[in-house]
Amino acid sequence: MSVNIVLTGMMGCGKTTVGKALVKSLKDYIFVDLDEVIVDLEGISIPDIFDKKGEDYFRTLEEQLVEEFCEEENLILSLGGGAFESKKNREKLLNTGKVIYLKSSVDRLFERVKNDTNRPLLKCENPKGKLEKLLALREPNYLKSHYIVETDNKTIDEIANEILDLFK
Repeated sequence: MSVNIVLTGMMGCGKTTVGKALVKSLKDYIFVDLDEVIVDLEGISIPDIFDKKGEDYFRTLEEQLVEEFCEEENLILSLGGGAFESKKNREKLLNTGKVIYLKSSVDRLFERVKNDTNRPLLKCENPKGKLEKLLALREPNYLKSHYIVETDNKTIDEIANEILDLFK
């Protein structure tokens, strides 16, 4: 297997954690967290990028990086929660790798992200309501993924093994 594995889904669904678990089993793969790459490149946090440069700037940078990473092989790529909203990103990722939607309930997502200060889209009066709206908005695109893996009530290892089984 030399196809890229792309993990998509809402913030808090486990993309980074699952990606790190997968790379332990897939020794010839490299794990890349798109948000971490952006933070490294910009030298500031994602909330600071949103505050100082705007979401449009962030999304443009995301598209440029997706384009570059799609040229690579043997990547496990963890996308930011909104990266799969871009039609350009979706088409590129679906054509150059296998995209897996890590599907979680709003309750589970909120439980995981409610105390995380690095979530600029949840800095609002009703973060759980915002999360519900974001999921409703984004899920139609997430459902275009090659595979959907339910994550609620599963351990990281169970999720990683389910993904590995998809490629056997």
